[in-house]
Amino acid sequence: MATKKSQGTPSPETQAEAMKIARATQKPGQSKEQTKLIAQGIQHGIEQYKKQQKAKARERDKLRKKQARDKTQDIEQTTTDAAAVEQVVVSKQHWLPWLLLVVSWIGFFSFLQLG
Repeated sequence: MATKKSQGTPSPETQAEAMKIARATQKPGQSKEQTKLIAQGIQHGIEQYKKQQKAKARERDKLRKKQARDKTQDIEQTTTDAAAVEQVVVSKQHWLPWLLLVVSWIGFFSFLQLG
């Protein structure tokens, strides 16, 4: 497992980028100390931005996982509901053939009695 960097030390890439930006915006007559302070401020801003983006990415990931979990539960619920409806329909259709058989036999006996 990779070891975590200490919270106060920005990455070398961030330091280099901050120094590059600070030098690009450097005014004539500005001392090296002032440029370093500006670079530190830029580093801090970059680090804050990265932290915000990581937090937003975590929130999006949590939301995506929650939506996927909810969708799975909805599918399972729908499947369960469909199975319950199917059982009800099967039990309701079960008496119809017997009723028709009884009615046909009654009709047959009635026909024999009349004829």
